[in-house]
This record gives sequence, C-alpha cells and structure tokens, in this order.
Amino acid sequence: SMLIGIDWGGTKIEGVAMEADGRELLRLREVTPRHDYQACLTTICAMVDALEGRTGQRGSIGIGIPGSLEPVSRLGKGASSTWILGKPVEADLKAALQRDIRVENDADCFAASEAVDGAGAGYNVVFAVILGSGNGAGIAVNGRAHHGPNNSGGEWGHNPLPFPDTTEIPGKPCYCGRHGCIETWCSGRAFEAQYTEHKGVELKAAEIMDLKRKGDHLAGLLWHRYIDRVARGLATVVNTLDPDVLVMGGGMSNIDELYTDLPPALARRTFSTVFHTPILRNKHGDASGVRGAAWLWKD
Repeated sequence: SMLIGIDWGGTKIEGVAMEADGRELLRLREVTPRHDYQACLTTICAMVDALEGRTGQRGSIGIGIPGSLEPVSRLGKGASSTWILGKPVEADLKAALQRDIRVENDADCFAASEAVDGAGAGYNVVFAVILGSGNGAGIAVNGRAHHGPNNSGGEWGHNPLPFPDTTEIPGKPCYCGRHGCIETWCSGRAFEAQYTEHKGVELKAAEIMDLKRKGDHLAGLLWHRYIDRVARGLATVVNTLDPDVLVMGGGMSNIDELYTDLPPALARRTFSTVFHTPILRNKHGDASGVRGAAWLWKD
C-alpha cells in the first residue's frame, strides 16, 4: 500500500507518495506559511489531497514536524518554528486530516530515512546532523529513530558552543531563552548573518562560498571559523556517543568543502587520538525527512 510522507519544515512543506519498497511516485513542495499555524495545517491537508488525487491511491500518512512532541502532553516543544510551541500539533493534524497519522521530529525522520536506505545504510548508530535554518540531529539505531524519555535526543544545537574564546562569550540570545547556543553559531542562518555583520550585505550561503572560491578574504575567514565551530560542536557528540557515521543534512550540507574541511578539523578537536568516523553527504536530499516521515508506517 502507498506511503505518504510530509516534511513540515520551517522554510518549506514537502510531500512524497511512495511505494512500500521506497520507490517514489510523486513529490510536491510548497513554501511554509511562516508564523501562521492554521495556514500550515491547511497547506498539509491540500498536499495530502493532491498526492492521493494525482496517484489515484489512498496512503498512510506520516508527518515530520520542526521540533518534537512533549511525551506526555503531546504539545509541540523545542521548535525554531516557534508557531508550533505549546500547540496540540498531533491532535490538530488528526482532526484536520480526519485520519490516523504518525508524527515525529523532522530530524528523526531524516535520520531514519538515511539509515534505512540512504548514506547511513549498513551502519548501526547513525547521527544525522542538520546544518539548516537551525542545528539539530536525529539518532537512528538499527534503522529506527532513537527516543528517550524526553524526546530530546540529538538536540546538540542547544548546548553551548564548546571551547569558546572571549569573542564568543556570552554569544547571541537564542529563541530558546539561552545565550550562545551552537545553533546561534553553526546554523546556515547564523553563517549568513556573520557575513551581513561584517559587510552590511545579505547573501545566501552559496553566494558567500562562491566569493570564497574566488579568493575573497572575508568569505574564506568566515568559512574557516564556521568549520572550526561545527567541529567543536560535533567533537562533544563524538566524545559522548561515538556514532558509526555522521550523515550531513540541511542547506549547508550542499557545500562540497564541508566534506574536505570538516574531517581534519574534527580530528583536532576530539579526545581520541584517532578519528575514523565517515562524514557523509545525505543520499536523499538535504531534507530527506519527507521519506523518513513516510517510513513511519513501515512496520
């Protein structure tokens, strides 16, 4: 039977209709109506209708959400898409779609997708890193997302930046109420903001990297700093969990230099004298959470 996956992201809402073996039938995407919770629900319903209408099949529905559900109350928590905080996301989606659904954190969906049949296939413990509009991660063990009692696995982006120098203290305020979270330094948005701070011009990460490749000094310096900060952030992960593989996602995972520059930087920052962990680009796209959402019904 057909599997439908919806990835409700902070920037875009993506949907996929998939065969049970992972073959994709149809993929759709819409811009997220930011800060409009009700409009997000409406967009998701319309997308499910379109996926089923155009394939002529009814499917199970899995949805990846930005943030996670508080395990007891099932209210939204920990989302940089702040418009879902404290909302009964699961109940509202069920009511809107009038169907049984499964809801998971988007990074967990991304991790499961890459662990099942993506870059992390064949590895036992997959740490799927999101370098996107925020910083998060999903942890998949044996092909399934890992959940602890607080639904908080992989929230490395809300630890403080390790080994800060004096210029990095206390750091910028984060939407979570703390200062200097890794996310305020290592997200794609943060990288772009760092360029704007120096130049007063807003550029996308890809444009900053184009400048770096042409020999622009500032762009090169900011990239070097960015890689060092990501390395510091992930060193604590490697020191704590020592995952079998790091699979990179989020918009910054599309930058080729990440795969040449991060491994040696990370090796310098970990406690172990050796660093053999593969750092791999995602196989199913920087937000392949849409496939992982569909896999929520792969029983």
